[in-house]
Amino acid sequence: MLTLHEKLNTLVRSLSVLFAIVMGAMFLASLAALFFTKLGKGKGDSASLAIKWLIRLAKIVIWGIALILFLDNIGIKITSLVTGLGIGGVAIAFAAQSALADVFCFFTIFFDKPYEIGDFIIAGDNMGTVEHIGVKTTRLRALGGEQLIASNADLTGSRIRNYKTMQQRRVLFTLGITYDTPSEKLRKIPDLIKSIVEQTQEATFARTNFASFGAYSLNYEIVYYVLSADYDRYMQINEQINLAIKEGFEQLGVSFAFPTTSVQIQDKTGA
Repeated sequence: MLTLHEKLNTLVRSLSVLFAIVMGAMFLASLAALFFTKLGKGKGDSASLAIKWLIRLAKIVIWGIALILFLDNIGIKITSLVTGLGIGGVAIAFAAQSALADVFCFFTIFFDKPYEIGDFIIAGDNMGTVEHIGVKTTRLRALGGEQLIASNADLTGSRIRNYKTMQQRRVLFTLGITYDTPSEKLRKIPDLIKSIVEQTQEATFARTNFASFGAYSLNYEIVYYVLSADYDRYMQINEQINLAIKEGFEQLGVSFAFPTTSVQIQDKTGA
């Protein structure tokens, strides 16, 4: 039987251990919060949400370890407790594996940054501008105006095309010219198109080639680059060049080809 002095010593020791563990846990929790806050400083709303979750997880881990250390120091056997927590954790992980996958993918998006808020992306059948990156889902604003909500696991598990990082657009198209166009005029077409593209702002000429003999047309392949990632600006430049080509062909006397069919009728009567 413990004497009063021994009980007092045990109480003082337990309180000292508790104080030391609590102070250590508070220090580590504050240090983790400071580290993650600096990590996410100036990185947008999605980063702020990720930082909050990381801080919460860090605090849960730190205080969980602190509790186990305290119980172990006061003589409570924690082996069975840790085993039970491990088994329970595995069961919860199996039951909520889909949700956990989305959460882990959220942190993947935060650290790897395949896309951010404001980016226009295409991932599988999903296409739109990123409006919100949540813990479980990402919300896109589609071109039609509707909002698309996709799970983080679906997006990170597919091939993502991010158009925000695009510096220029490559434009390739084919023009069909009628077969009755003289060779002299055919030779002038590449220089005409080159001149039109070079006179257009934010456009760089690449090449124009007489590519092939088609079923009903002489085919020219044209390539140029639009020096803008903005889709509306790309369409404006594309329209400007197309109109200039149409006007240039009219002045040169060149006609565009279209599908035609020639029918020959033979008179077998001899009349």
